[in-house]
Amino acid sequence: MSSHTPASPSQPPHKPDAAPKPGPAPKEPAIGFTRAGALWSSLIAGFLILILLLIFITQNTATAPFTFLGWHWSLPLGVAILLAAVVGGLITVAVGTARILQLRRAAKKHHAASSR
Repeated sequence: MSSHTPASPSQPPHKPDAAPKPGPAPKEPAIGFTRAGALWSSLIAGFLILILLLIFITQNTATAPFTFLGWHWSLPLGVAILLAAVVGGLITVAVGTARILQLRRAAKKHHAASSR
């Protein structure tokens, strides 16, 4: 059993003497996260990457021969690597788009079935 006695209804509850005093509230930014701010940050990052790519291409101008399925051609090495990256990105976008469309179709079927 506890030695603490409950307060009667006529007495106010006992408050501890050493209650922590609230400090100053942390400052919040005047404006939080916005899509425009995210877009601006993305544009800056994109331009920095573009500048790095241009430097890479201008420093790798040696011509390299390529052969693919009987085709023969030559390109500057920097351009060839950039084209490979772009084609890889396009393949990724195509696969992602197909998956998103598949999920939307499944969600639409599920929604139509549950609303009956």
